[in-house]
Amino acid sequence: QVQLVESGGGLVQAGGSLRLSCAASGRTFSSYAMGWFRQGAGKEREFVAAISWSGGSPNYAESVKGRFTISRDNAKNTVYLQMNSLKPEDTAVYYCAVDWTKYRTRAQTDPAAYDYWGQGTQVTVSA
Repeated sequence: QVQLVESGGGLVQAGGSLRLSCAASGRTFSSYAMGWFRQGAGKEREFVAAISWSGGSPNYAESVKGRFTISRDNAKNTVYLQMNSLKPEDTAVYYCAVDWTKYRTRAQTDPAAYDYWGQGTQVTVSA
């Protein structure tokens, strides 16, 4: 059974940093792209960042480019999202997801491309 568990969320002041982790279990995830998405209150789920199975060619939403960095450690079946210079508009529940298409060379930005999702972790940025 595939399971994704996010951690690292919390309350931080604007300008601060957080590092989210997503631990995957149930299968070996090294062959699959993974992504981070977020959903603010009353908003639709939106793409944040994604990384290919090899760790190359990461994709970022324009709103987080230069501030967020996605990375993965295939030996640990874990993907990370380092978030710096946080803004109040980054407040949301953050979800990780895995795209169950093997060896996809370009990580996808469409949530519909992802097959398994974690339960989410809350990130709140105060002004």
